[in-house]
Amino acid sequence: MIIRKLTGLLSGVVAVAAGSGVYAQEPDLRTLELGRHFTEVFQTGSAEDVWSRMSGKMQAALGSLNHLKGFQASVRLTFGPQTGILDEQTERRSTLRTYRRRATHASGADVVWQWSFGPDDSIAGFYVRRVPEEAVSTHLNYETRAALRLPFEGEWYVFWGGRTLEENYHAETPAQRFAYDFVVHKDGKSHSGDGARLTDYHCWDRAILAPADGTVVARVDGLPDQAIGETDAQRPAGNHVVLDLGEGEFVFLAHLRRGSVTVETGERVRSGQEIGRCGNSGNTSEPHLHMHMQTTPDLTAGEGLPAQFQNYRADGVLQERGEPVRGQTVTVGD
Repeated sequence: MIIRKLTGLLSGVVAVAAGSGVYAQEPDLRTLELGRHFTEVFQTGSAEDVWSRMSGKMQAALGSLNHLKGFQASVRLTFGPQTGILDEQTERRSTLRTYRRRATHASGADVVWQWSFGPDDSIAGFYVRRVPEEAVSTHLNYETRAALRLPFEGEWYVFWGGRTLEENYHAETPAQRFAYDFVVHKDGKSHSGDGARLTDYHCWDRAILAPADGTVVARVDGLPDQAIGETDAQRPAGNHVVLDLGEGEFVFLAHLRRGSVTVETGERVRSGQEIGRCGNSGNTSEPHLHMHMQTTPDLTAGEGLPAQFQNYRADGVLQERGEPVRGQTVTVGD
């Protein structure tokens, strides 16, 4: 999946990513073979061999073979030779297959290598970065002041949520330190069929609700929903609504469907009021809802705040107050 999106930028040494994250699945042997091969080639071999296997879109994004050579030299200088492999994973997502490795290097850094491959085994995405760390926060013991409810009805699955990077890749970003990504699962999958169409996704066009009483301080509604396999890194939140909940709490609800936002800037909304529909706008790999709370209404400036919901069920167990975590199925309580 997913849903590597809202920040739009990767810290460290980075090439180009194909917009699909990785999570644990049974290894795909061909993807494993390809990933191992190109990681070895990039570390010790010729940039030409990598360039020749890149898709046209990848080559256009990088600009030229010389840019790739420069990136290769920078990676080698920054991290040094690989000294060990800590973990390998593969993922198949629609027509995209992804290989991810976590490795130790002579510089002392742990490094993530990720390759994505198209149906013809061409390289459709690639990045290298230092293994991220959880952002420092002065709000770890913060208690949400607003009376938060889940921002939807029915059962939703927490794809990213929690306070560790294992539970929540957002945790490396200060403003999104405690963010959530929600999808809808049926039979363990977020979509029907092959997942190639937006309408295949179970959360597509579901109502998104205000999680508390508040005032609309920002709204965007005219951006297109991205086709599966496409992303919009320049406008990472896509169509979205920002609510001022009072007492320095601002909540972001992102990736809404184009034309679905029902509220206006300055409008006072009530908890549970529909504010839009779940979509796939912005820098996102599939339809889902991104929600996080922070100290300012500016996505690029602010500190993340824990969002503790009230009266909800997590895997069927009633929670009077809590923070959902990755892997849970949540719904509004009785």
